[in-house]
Amino acid sequence: MLSGTAVHPQDKTDHPRASQVSGSDPEQRWRAHTYRLLGALLGAPPQAPQLSALQAIEVGEGDRNTPMGPVWEGLRMAAAMTDVQRVDDEYHDLFIGMGRGELVPYASWYLTGLLMDQPLAVLRATLAGLGFQRQEGVCEPEDHAAALCETMAMIIENSDEIGFERQRTFFDDHMAPWLGRFFADLKGAQSARFYRAVGELGERFIGTEQQYFSMLV
Repeated sequence: MLSGTAVHPQDKTDHPRASQVSGSDPEQRWRAHTYRLLGALLGAPPQAPQLSALQAIEVGEGDRNTPMGPVWEGLRMAAAMTDVQRVDDEYHDLFIGMGRGELVPYASWYLTGLLMDQPLAVLRATLAGLGFQRQEGVCEPEDHAAALCETMAMIIENSDEIGFERQRTFFDDHMAPWLGRFFADLKGAQSARFYRAVGELGERFIGTEQQYFSMLV
């Protein structure tokens, strides 16, 4: 279980300036918010305030026919049908288990079948180049799905410094090759109930992100 994001921006950075996207733009805020939500739900089971917030999700009539509308509604319904104890047990079965959970949410595992393998080393080099360093007190490797989602949120929020091309490269190199498969596995996991809706949201969102980056060439 993650105790916080695995990385954080260094105090001193030398990111190139770029103006392609802005963290103050509503679309960028929405992208960052969705990544942060996925990171939070993958990093630890939601507590009562988080479940209450998810139960209060509102999907407007104009959004119901959009690609993301139904999955937000599904997440709202899933939150309404669980409670703190049940979702805690579900999280344990999915990601912790007795020695290992049903799923292994690491890039290295999905890409090589091994933990802490070459994809993690490549990721750490990329993070250093972006001006991020490992957060003290966090045990999980940086290639955990939650950590990657939280890192992507920070990249979007710092897009003026990091630049759009480096954002797209980070997604293409470290997220696109496996994260959609992970969310599909989460959606179909035997232990998933509430987290089936999280898998639906993640799979659909990663798909929209791939379309987003492919259109901005």
